[in-house]
Amino acid sequence: MHILKKYILSEWFSLFLLSLVIISFVLVIGNVFKMVELIVAKGVDPVSVGKLFAYLLPSLLIFSIPISVLTGTLLGFGRLSSDNEITAMRASGISLFYIIFDLLLIAGLLSGICLYCNDTLIPQSHFQVRRIMKEIGLKQPTAYLEERTFIKAFQDHIIFIYRIKGNRLEGIRIYQPQGEKPTRTIIAESGEFISIPEKNAVKLILRKGIADEPNFEDPEMFYKVKFKTYRLPLQLEKNDSPQKINKKISEMSSREIREEITKMRRLSVDPTPLIVGLHKKLALSFSSLAFTLIGIPLAIKLNRRERSLGFGLSLIICLIYYMLMVLGEGLAIRGTIDPITGIWLPNTLLAVAGIYLIYKVVEK
Repeated sequence: MHILKKYILSEWFSLFLLSLVIISFVLVIGNVFKMVELIVAKGVDPVSVGKLFAYLLPSLLIFSIPISVLTGTLLGFGRLSSDNEITAMRASGISLFYIIFDLLLIAGLLSGICLYCNDTLIPQSHFQVRRIMKEIGLKQPTAYLEERTFIKAFQDHIIFIYRIKGNRLEGIRIYQPQGEKPTRTIIAESGEFISIPEKNAVKLILRKGIADEPNFEDPEMFYKVKFKTYRLPLQLEKNDSPQKINKKISEMSSREIREEITKMRRLSVDPTPLIVGLHKKLALSFSSLAFTLIGIPLAIKLNRRERSLGFGLSLIICLIYYMLMVLGEGLAIRGTIDPITGIWLPNTLLAVAGIYLIYKVVEK
Protein backbone atom coordinates (compact mmCIF):
# COMPACT_ATOMS: atom_id res chain seq x y z
CA MET A 1 0.00 0.00 0.00
CA HIS A 2 2.83 2.37 0.83
CA ILE A 3 4.39 1.79 -2.60
CA LEU A 4 1.04 2.49 -4.28
CA LYS A 5 0.57 5.78 -2.42
CA LYS A 6 4.12 6.82 -3.24
CA TYR A 7 3.53 5.98 -6.92
CA ILE A 8 0.31 8.03 -7.14
CA LEU A 9 1.74 11.02 -5.26
CA SER A 10 4.96 11.04 -7.29
CA GLU A 11 2.88 11.00 -10.50
CA TRP A 12 0.78 13.92 -9.24
CA PHE A 13 3.71 15.88 -7.76
CA SER A 14 5.77 15.84 -10.98
CA LEU A 15 2.82 17.20 -12.96
CA PHE A 16 2.06 19.75 -10.24
CA LEU A 17 5.65 21.08 -10.38
CA LEU A 18 5.59 21.20 -14.18
CA SER A 19 2.33 23.16 -14.11
CA LEU A 20 3.63 25.47 -11.38
CA VAL A 21 6.71 26.36 -13.43
CA ILE A 22 4.72 26.99 -16.62
CA ILE A 23 1.92 28.99 -14.98
CA SER A 24 4.31 31.05 -12.85
CA PHE A 25 6.39 31.83 -15.95
CA VAL A 26 3.28 33.05 -17.81
CA LEU A 27 2.27 35.27 -14.88
CA VAL A 28 5.81 36.62 -14.50
CA ILE A 29 6.01 37.56 -18.18
CA GLY A 30 3.02 39.88 -17.79
CA ASN A 31 4.74 41.73 -14.94
CA VAL A 32 8.03 41.90 -16.83
CA PHE A 33 6.38 43.98 -19.57
CA LYS A 34 5.04 46.39 -16.96
CA MET A 35 8.47 46.72 -15.35
CA VAL A 36 10.10 47.40 -18.72
CA GLU A 37 7.49 50.08 -19.41
CA LEU A 38 8.39 51.81 -16.14
CA ILE A 39 12.03 51.94 -17.15
CA VAL A 40 11.56 52.89 -20.80
CA ALA A 41 8.45 55.11 -20.73
CA LYS A 42 8.81 56.71 -17.31
CA GLY A 43 12.57 56.67 -16.84
CA VAL A 44 12.40 54.91 -13.47
CA ASP A 45 15.64 53.71 -11.88
CA PRO A 46 16.19 50.00 -12.83
CA VAL A 47 17.18 49.21 -9.23
CA SER A 48 13.83 50.45 -7.95
CA VAL A 49 12.06 48.50 -10.68
CA GLY A 50 14.00 45.38 -9.64
CA LYS A 51 12.74 45.81 -6.07
CA LEU A 52 9.19 46.21 -7.36
CA PHE A 53 9.50 42.99 -9.35
CA ALA A 54 10.84 41.06 -6.36
CA TYR A 55 7.97 42.24 -4.14
CA LEU A 56 5.41 41.29 -6.80
CA LEU A 57 6.56 37.67 -7.06
CA PRO A 58 4.86 36.36 -3.88
CA SER A 59 1.46 37.53 -5.12
CA LEU A 60 1.73 35.10 -8.03
CA LEU A 61 1.67 32.11 -5.68
CA ILE A 62 -1.92 32.66 -4.59
CA PHE A 63 -2.98 32.00 -8.20
CA SER A 64 -0.28 29.68 -9.55
CA ILE A 65 -0.47 27.13 -6.70
CA PRO A 66 -4.26 26.43 -6.90
CA ILE A 67 -4.24 26.36 -10.71
CA SER A 68 -1.25 23.99 -10.67
CA VAL A 69 -3.00 21.74 -8.14
CA LEU A 70 -6.02 21.48 -10.45
CA THR A 71 -3.89 20.91 -13.57
CA GLY A 72 -1.71 18.29 -11.88
CA THR A 73 -4.81 16.47 -10.60
CA LEU A 74 -6.53 16.42 -13.99
CA LEU A 75 -3.39 15.28 -15.82
CA GLY A 76 -2.27 12.75 -13.21
CA PHE A 77 -5.60 11.02 -12.57
CA GLY A 78 -6.52 11.31 -16.23
CA ARG A 79 -3.43 9.30 -17.13
CA LEU A 80 -4.04 6.73 -14.36
CA SER A 81 -7.65 6.33 -15.47
CA SER A 82 -6.87 6.02 -19.19
CA ASP A 83 -4.31 3.28 -18.47
CA ASN A 84 -6.96 1.46 -16.38
CA GLU A 85 -4.77 1.71 -13.29
CA ILE A 86 -7.63 3.19 -11.26
CA THR A 87 -9.83 0.30 -12.39
CA ALA A 88 -7.14 -2.22 -11.40
CA MET A 89 -6.78 -0.67 -7.96
CA ARG A 90 -10.50 -0.76 -7.34
CA ALA A 91 -10.72 -4.34 -8.64
CA SER A 92 -8.10 -5.25 -6.05
CA GLY A 93 -10.39 -3.96 -3.32
CA ILE A 94 -8.66 -0.61 -2.84
CA SER A 95 -11.17 2.16 -2.10
CA LEU A 96 -11.07 5.36 -4.12
CA PHE A 97 -11.14 7.27 -0.83
CA TYR A 98 -7.90 5.56 0.14
CA ILE A 99 -6.36 6.59 -3.17
CA ILE A 100 -7.25 10.28 -2.83
CA PHE A 101 -6.97 10.75 0.95
CA ASP A 102 -3.28 11.71 0.95
CA LEU A 103 -3.80 14.02 -1.99
CA LEU A 104 -6.55 15.85 -0.12
CA LEU A 105 -4.18 16.23 2.84
CA ILE A 106 -1.54 17.74 0.55
CA ALA A 107 -4.14 20.08 -0.95
CA GLY A 108 -5.07 21.14 2.58
CA LEU A 109 -1.41 21.78 3.36
CA LEU A 110 -1.01 23.87 0.21
CA SER A 111 -4.14 25.80 1.21
CA GLY A 112 -2.46 26.54 4.54
CA ILE A 113 0.64 27.78 2.71
CA CYS A 114 -1.56 29.98 0.51
CA LEU A 115 -3.31 31.30 3.61
CA TYR A 116 0.03 32.28 5.16
CA CYS A 117 1.09 33.97 1.92
CA ASN A 118 -2.25 35.73 1.52
CA ASP A 119 -2.49 36.85 5.13
CA THR A 120 1.13 37.75 5.89
CA LEU A 121 3.60 37.66 3.01
CA ILE A 122 1.52 39.14 0.20
CA PRO A 123 0.04 42.06 2.22
CA GLN A 124 3.56 43.10 3.23
CA SER A 125 4.80 42.76 -0.36
CA HIS A 126 1.90 44.78 -1.78
CA PHE A 127 2.41 47.50 0.79
CA GLN A 128 6.10 47.76 -0.06
CA VAL A 129 5.26 47.97 -3.75
CA ARG A 130 3.05 51.01 -3.15
CA ARG A 131 5.67 52.58 -0.92
CA ILE A 132 8.29 52.23 -3.65
CA MET A 133 5.87 53.50 -6.30
CA LYS A 134 5.49 56.76 -4.39
CA GLU A 135 9.18 57.00 -3.62
CA ILE A 136 10.19 56.72 -7.28
CA GLY A 137 7.98 59.70 -8.07
CA LEU A 138 5.09 58.48 -10.22
CA LYS A 139 3.17 61.74 -10.21
CA GLN A 140 -0.22 60.80 -11.66
CA PRO A 141 -2.98 62.28 -9.47
CA THR A 142 -4.61 58.86 -9.11
CA ALA A 143 -1.56 57.63 -7.22
CA TYR A 144 -3.43 58.73 -4.10
CA LEU A 145 -6.59 56.91 -5.15
CA GLU A 146 -6.84 53.14 -5.00
CA GLU A 147 -9.99 51.42 -6.18
CA ARG A 148 -12.00 49.23 -3.81
CA THR A 149 -10.37 50.47 -0.64
CA PHE A 150 -11.04 53.15 1.96
CA ILE A 151 -8.83 56.15 1.18
CA LYS A 152 -7.89 58.31 4.13
CA ALA A 153 -5.27 60.52 2.51
CA PHE A 154 -7.52 63.60 2.77
CA GLN A 155 -8.32 65.67 5.82
CA ASP A 156 -11.73 64.95 7.39
CA HIS A 157 -12.85 62.61 4.58
CA ILE A 158 -12.92 58.88 3.91
CA ILE A 159 -13.37 57.91 0.26
CA PHE A 160 -14.26 54.62 -1.41
CA ILE A 161 -14.04 54.23 -5.21
CA TYR A 162 -15.27 51.08 -6.92
CA ARG A 163 -13.39 51.51 -10.21
CA ILE A 164 -10.68 53.82 -11.60
CA LYS A 165 -10.18 54.11 -15.36
CA GLY A 166 -7.36 56.55 -16.02
CA ASN A 167 -8.64 59.82 -14.59
CA ARG A 168 -12.28 58.66 -14.56
CA LEU A 169 -13.74 57.44 -11.29
CA GLU A 170 -16.81 55.19 -11.01
CA GLY A 171 -18.91 54.25 -8.00
CA ILE A 172 -17.76 56.94 -5.55
CA ARG A 173 -18.70 57.10 -1.87
CA ILE A 174 -17.42 59.93 0.33
CA TYR A 175 -17.83 59.90 4.10
CA GLN A 176 -17.21 62.91 6.35
CA PRO A 177 -17.15 61.83 10.02
CA GLN A 178 -18.10 64.70 12.34
CA GLY A 179 -17.36 63.42 15.79
CA GLU A 180 -20.54 62.93 17.78
CA LYS A 181 -22.68 64.25 14.94
CA PRO A 182 -23.98 61.95 12.15
CA THR A 183 -21.53 61.09 9.39
CA ARG A 184 -22.13 63.05 6.19
CA THR A 185 -22.26 60.94 3.01
CA ILE A 186 -21.93 61.80 -0.69
CA ILE A 187 -22.58 59.16 -3.37
CA ALA A 188 -21.83 59.71 -7.07
CA GLU A 189 -21.96 57.53 -10.17
CA SER A 190 -18.78 59.00 -11.65
CA GLY A 191 -16.26 61.76 -11.30
CA GLU A 192 -12.78 62.97 -12.08
CA PHE A 193 -9.78 63.94 -10.05
CA ILE A 194 -7.98 67.30 -10.45
CA SER A 195 -4.71 67.88 -8.65
CA ILE A 196 -3.74 71.22 -7.11
CA PRO A 197 -0.15 70.47 -5.97
CA GLU A 198 0.77 74.05 -5.04
CA LYS A 199 -1.95 74.00 -2.36
CA ASN A 200 -1.39 70.37 -1.36
CA ALA A 201 -5.02 69.84 -2.31
CA VAL A 202 -7.23 68.20 -4.92
CA LYS A 203 -10.68 68.76 -6.31
CA LEU A 204 -13.20 66.03 -7.06
CA ILE A 205 -15.72 66.78 -9.78
CA LEU A 206 -18.62 64.45 -9.01
CA ARG A 207 -21.47 63.68 -11.41
CA LYS A 208 -24.95 62.20 -10.93
CA GLY A 209 -25.32 61.53 -7.25
CA ILE A 210 -26.83 62.30 -3.88
CA ALA A 211 -25.27 64.42 -1.13
CA ASP A 212 -26.12 64.93 2.53
CA GLU A 213 -26.55 68.64 3.21
CA PRO A 214 -26.95 70.04 6.75
CA ASN A 215 -30.31 71.34 7.85
CA PHE A 216 -29.73 74.96 8.91
CA GLU A 217 -32.48 74.77 11.51
CA ASP A 218 -31.01 71.58 12.99
CA PRO A 219 -27.31 71.12 12.06
CA GLU A 220 -27.32 67.55 13.35
CA MET A 221 -29.87 66.57 10.72
CA PHE A 222 -29.26 66.15 6.99
CA TYR A 223 -31.48 66.19 3.96
CA LYS A 224 -30.73 64.46 0.66
CA VAL A 225 -29.90 66.55 -2.40
CA LYS A 226 -29.64 65.11 -5.90
CA PHE A 227 -27.02 66.70 -8.12
CA LYS A 228 -25.76 66.52 -11.70
CA THR A 229 -22.37 68.07 -10.89
CA TYR A 230 -20.79 68.55 -7.47
CA ARG A 231 -17.37 70.12 -6.85
CA LEU A 232 -15.70 68.95 -3.67
CA PRO A 233 -12.34 70.44 -2.57
CA LEU A 234 -10.20 68.05 -0.56
CA GLN A 235 -7.11 68.87 1.45
CA LEU A 236 -4.34 66.30 1.55
CA GLU A 237 -3.14 65.23 4.97
CA LYS A 238 -0.13 67.29 5.99
CA ASN A 239 1.81 64.18 6.94
CA ASP A 240 0.90 62.26 3.79
CA SER A 241 4.16 60.95 2.35
CA PRO A 242 5.80 57.78 1.03
CA GLN A 243 6.59 56.95 4.66
CA LYS A 244 2.91 57.15 5.69
CA ILE A 245 0.60 55.34 3.29
CA ASN A 246 -2.88 54.10 4.05
CA LYS A 247 -3.09 50.38 3.52
CA LYS A 248 -5.40 48.85 0.95
CA ILE A 249 -7.57 45.95 2.04
CA SER A 250 -5.32 43.54 0.12
CA GLU A 251 -2.36 44.86 2.13
CA MET A 252 -3.90 44.13 5.51
CA SER A 253 -3.69 40.96 7.53
CA SER A 254 -6.91 39.36 8.78
CA ARG A 255 -6.34 40.92 12.19
CA GLU A 256 -5.88 44.39 10.71
CA ILE A 257 -9.04 44.01 8.61
CA ARG A 258 -11.08 43.03 11.67
CA GLU A 259 -9.74 46.05 13.57
CA GLU A 260 -10.60 48.30 10.61
CA ILE A 261 -14.14 46.87 10.46
CA THR A 262 -14.62 47.81 14.12
CA LYS A 263 -13.33 51.36 13.47
CA MET A 264 -15.58 51.87 10.45
CA ARG A 265 -18.66 50.68 12.33
CA ARG A 266 -17.81 53.10 15.12
CA LEU A 267 -17.76 55.92 12.54
CA SER A 268 -21.07 54.74 10.99
CA VAL A 269 -19.26 53.81 7.77
CA ASP A 270 -20.45 50.74 5.85
CA PRO A 271 -17.67 48.11 6.32
CA THR A 272 -18.91 45.75 3.57
CA PRO A 273 -15.77 46.12 1.38
CA LEU A 274 -13.63 45.14 4.37
CA ILE A 275 -15.80 42.10 5.11
CA VAL A 276 -15.57 41.10 1.45
CA GLY A 277 -11.78 41.50 1.52
CA LEU A 278 -11.46 39.37 4.64
CA HIS A 279 -13.45 36.46 3.25
CA LYS A 280 -11.86 36.76 -0.20
CA LYS A 281 -8.47 36.31 1.45
CA LEU A 282 -9.70 33.07 3.07
CA ALA A 283 -11.66 31.75 0.08
CA LEU A 284 -8.79 32.15 -2.39
CA SER A 285 -6.45 30.42 0.03
CA PHE A 286 -8.65 27.32 0.20
CA SER A 287 -9.32 27.14 -3.53
CA SER A 288 -6.63 24.41 -3.83
CA LEU A 289 -8.80 22.06 -1.78
CA ALA A 290 -11.90 22.84 -3.86
CA PHE A 291 -9.95 22.33 -7.10
CA THR A 292 -8.71 18.94 -5.89
CA LEU A 293 -12.22 17.77 -5.02
CA ILE A 294 -13.57 18.64 -8.47
CA GLY A 295 -10.45 17.60 -10.39
CA ILE A 296 -10.20 13.97 -9.24
CA PRO A 297 -13.65 12.72 -10.33
CA LEU A 298 -13.59 14.74 -13.56
CA ALA A 299 -10.25 13.19 -14.54
CA ILE A 300 -11.52 9.67 -13.79
CA LYS A 301 -14.79 10.21 -15.68
CA LEU A 302 -13.10 11.70 -18.75
CA ASN A 303 -10.64 8.79 -18.84
CA ARG A 304 -8.20 10.66 -21.13
CA ARG A 305 -4.46 11.15 -20.83
CA GLU A 306 -3.93 13.95 -23.36
CA ARG A 307 -2.21 16.86 -21.64
CA SER A 308 -3.82 19.39 -23.94
CA LEU A 309 -7.24 18.26 -22.72
CA GLY A 310 -6.13 18.48 -19.09
CA PHE A 311 -4.73 21.99 -19.54
CA GLY A 312 -7.84 23.08 -21.44
CA LEU A 313 -10.25 21.74 -18.82
CA SER A 314 -8.17 23.29 -16.06
CA LEU A 315 -8.34 26.65 -17.81
CA ILE A 316 -12.13 26.41 -18.17
CA ILE A 317 -12.68 25.49 -14.50
CA CYS A 318 -10.36 28.28 -13.29
CA LEU A 319 -12.04 30.78 -15.60
CA ILE A 320 -15.47 29.86 -14.23
CA TYR A 321 -14.17 29.97 -10.63
CA TYR A 322 -12.56 33.42 -10.89
CA MET A 323 -15.49 34.84 -12.88
CA LEU A 324 -17.84 33.72 -10.10
CA MET A 325 -15.45 35.23 -7.55
CA VAL A 326 -15.42 38.59 -9.34
CA LEU A 327 -19.20 38.51 -9.77
CA GLY A 328 -19.77 37.63 -6.12
CA GLU A 329 -17.35 40.32 -4.98
CA GLY A 330 -19.03 42.99 -7.09
CA LEU A 331 -22.54 42.05 -5.94
CA ALA A 332 -21.43 41.89 -2.30
CA ILE A 333 -19.75 45.32 -2.39
CA ARG A 334 -22.89 46.82 -3.93
CA GLY A 335 -24.95 45.24 -1.16
CA THR A 336 -26.95 43.04 -3.54
CA ILE A 337 -26.05 39.82 -1.72
CA ASP A 338 -24.50 38.87 1.60
CA PRO A 339 -20.66 39.24 1.48
CA ILE A 340 -19.97 35.76 2.87
CA THR A 341 -22.35 34.15 0.37
CA GLY A 342 -20.92 36.06 -2.57
CA ILE A 343 -17.28 35.28 -1.83
CA TRP A 344 -17.61 31.64 -0.74
CA LEU A 345 -20.02 30.65 -3.53
CA PRO A 346 -17.31 29.49 -6.02
CA ASN A 347 -15.57 27.31 -3.41
CA THR A 348 -18.87 25.87 -2.22
CA LEU A 349 -20.07 25.03 -5.74
CA LEU A 350 -16.82 23.29 -6.70
CA ALA A 351 -16.58 21.39 -3.42
CA VAL A 352 -20.20 20.20 -3.49
CA ALA A 353 -19.97 19.22 -7.17
CA GLY A 354 -16.67 17.41 -6.49
CA ILE A 355 -18.03 15.46 -3.52
CA TYR A 356 -21.12 14.48 -5.52
CA LEU A 357 -19.04 13.29 -8.49
CA ILE A 358 -16.67 11.35 -6.20
CA TYR A 359 -19.70 9.64 -4.68
CA LYS A 360 -21.01 8.74 -8.15
CA VAL A 361 -17.61 7.37 -9.18
CA VAL A 362 -17.33 5.27 -6.01
CA GLU A 363 -20.81 3.84 -6.59
CA LYS A 364 -19.76 2.27 -9.91
